[in-house]
Amino acid sequence: MTTSPVLVQDREALEDALDAQDEAALAVDDPAGGRPYLRAVVMTMGALHDGHLALVRRARELADAVVVTIFVNPLQFGPSEDLARYPRDLDGDLALLTGEGLLGAGDVVLAPTVDVVYPDGDPVVHVGAGRLGDVLEGAARPGHLDGVLTVVLKLLHLTRPDVAVFGAKDAQQLAAVRRMVRDLDVPVEVVAEPTVREDDGLALSSRNAYLSAAERARALGLSAALRAGAAAADAGPDAVRTAARAALDAALTADDAVDYVALVDPATFADADDATSDALLLVAARVGATRLIDNAPVALRAAATAGGAA
Repeated sequence: MTTSPVLVQDREALEDALDAQDEAALAVDDPAGGRPYLRAVVMTMGALHDGHLALVRRARELADAVVVTIFVNPLQFGPSEDLARYPRDLDGDLALLTGEGLLGAGDVVLAPTVDVVYPDGDPVVHVGAGRLGDVLEGAARPGHLDGVLTVVLKLLHLTRPDVAVFGAKDAQQLAAVRRMVRDLDVPVEVVAEPTVREDDGLALSSRNAYLSAAERARALGLSAALRAGAAAADAGPDAVRTAARAALDAALTADDAVDYVALVDPATFADADDATSDALLLVAARVGATRLIDNAPVALRAAATAGGAA
C-alpha cells in the first residue's frame, strides 16, 4: 500500500482525488458532534524549503486531508521580474513533501500547467486587491496582489478546502487574502504560520537561492533592521522607522537598493501612528539582483500607555 500523496496535474484528476478524500471522510466524520472531517490547502510556487514544510505540518495538524498546490503563477509577476528563471524542481518538491508529519496516502499534490489554471488564457475577470494593492508591495510591484488574489481564489474553488494555511512572511499577501475571504464570503478559514528563519535570522525564501555568498551576508540586513526597529518601539513609530532604516542602510552597498521600510496597522496597512498599539514593521530591498521582503510585529508601548491612562 502506497504512503505517497497523489500527484495530479489536471482538473479531472483533481476532482477524482478530492472525491476519494470525501469518500474517506465518511468513515471518520462524526455526526454525533465530534471533530468534523477537514481538508486543508497549502499554496506554493514550488522550490520548497523548510518554511513551506512548516505550512504543510501545520495543515497536517489542522486537517484530516491536505492538498498542496505547486504553481508558478504568471499573473503575479511583472514584465521585468523573474518568472522565466524562478526555480522549479517538481521531483525534488515531491520528495520533500513525503514523510512523517507531512503528506501521505490520500493527500494530494496539485501541480498544474498554466493552461490548466487559465484554460482561456489571461482571465478577463480578475480579483482586485483594492487599497491593499496600492501600497508597499502593490506600489513596488503594480498588479502583483491582484494576480495573487486571482489565483488564490481559483485554487480555493478548485481544491475545496475548509482551511488554507499561509506564511506570515508575505504579510501583505496574507492580509489581502484575509480581506478577500471576508469581503467575498469565501467559506474557508485562513491560518497564518510564523516565518521560518535560518539560524542567523535570514527569512527562508525560494529566492535566497539567487544570492551569492556576499549578497547573502548583506541580506541579513533585513532581519537586522527588524530587530533594530523593534528595539526602538518605546520611543514611538517614527523612532522605529528611523532605527530600522539606519540598520538596513548600514548593511547594504551601492549594488543594493531599499524599496521600503514601513510601520503599519497589520489589518489595513495604513501607516502606524501614536494611536497604534500592535504594528507591523516591513522591509523590502533588492540585494544585488534579488528582491527580498521580511516583517515582524512591533508592540508600541506609547500607544499602550496612552490607552491605559484613558
